[in-house]
Amino acid sequence: MSLSDTRPVRVGEELDVARLSAFIAGALPQLTGTDIHVEQFPGGFSNLTYLVRVGDAELVLRRPPRGAQVKGGHDMAREYGLLVALHGPYGKVPRPLVLCDDDTVLGAPFYLMERVRGIIIRGAPPPVIGDDPVVLRAMSESLVDTLADLHAFDWRAAGLEKIARPDGYVARQVDGWTARYAAARTDDVPALERVAAWLAEHRPADASPALIHNDFKYDNVVLDAEEPTTIRAVLDWELATVGDPLMDLGTALAYWMDTDDPEEMRRVLPSITGLPGSLSRAEVLERYATRTGRKVATPEFYYAFGLFKTAVILQQIYARYKKGLTTDPRFATLGDAVRSCALGASLAIEKGRIDRLTT
Repeated sequence: MSLSDTRPVRVGEELDVARLSAFIAGALPQLTGTDIHVEQFPGGFSNLTYLVRVGDAELVLRRPPRGAQVKGGHDMAREYGLLVALHGPYGKVPRPLVLCDDDTVLGAPFYLMERVRGIIIRGAPPPVIGDDPVVLRAMSESLVDTLADLHAFDWRAAGLEKIARPDGYVARQVDGWTARYAAARTDDVPALERVAAWLAEHRPADASPALIHNDFKYDNVVLDAEEPTTIRAVLDWELATVGDPLMDLGTALAYWMDTDDPEEMRRVLPSITGLPGSLSRAEVLERYATRTGRKVATPEFYYAFGLFKTAVILQQIYARYKKGLTTDPRFATLGDAVRSCALGASLAIEKGRIDRLTT
């Protein structure tokens, strides 16, 4: 999907254009033109993202979803502050423009940033990429290298000590996501509860801390339209922090499908990583370890944790759907996705590896 593939705003997720226009006129007077046109980016299950055209300028607006009750999961000021800290020294983030913490404008805090044009992969690759295995391999290598480079970023020099609590990070993540699952639980998924118990019993020691994204995948990077093996920007920093980079690697692996994964996993968690040419999960692990010099002694723990965390995020959204707090039809089948994540994590634990889950 190209970044230009926006849609009319979904029913129930409209913005008050008059109030938004007045805010932009006061906060960003350098923009010319008075007509504002708003569309919505259809991808993503968490924060709502809109394209706002003001004259010739293209802005992206981020705000929390309606009905969200997840503490700390939709903190616009924190996400905006990260962009401010990273835009100069890291570079691969959109330029932040303004934060609005006044709920009376749009009903919730939001921020505006510049749009980065390019390609975002959601589902099948667009025609400009196609199914060329050479291109797909180079793209997957670039994705892994970008994650490794992010983990090498000097977060102290960027002034990010204020968000750093690296000691005990693994334990907090396992306990925290287990508690979030209990709070959002709707259907019985015994396999997921068994995974949570196993994670609590097999926690490794914390790795040396790094800046971590916590939702790193093709959906959240912008590829260059002319050279799709080049990543122009990393998006969606709402979960980013300073912590154990191997937990971040596990989350990235959770989105990475292999060609021989169980059919139900590939159906509900589709990814171009399952196409011929792309690195396999085992190859991702090897390339990451080589590039970073980090030893990954128990990859099945990090992969199972990534699937568990993904399942909980999906469950939180599914719970909002079942309570009627959102009517987005994409959310109706998220219960199946939760069970598929539980299946993948269970198989990784049972087999003690992150690949060949069906053999």
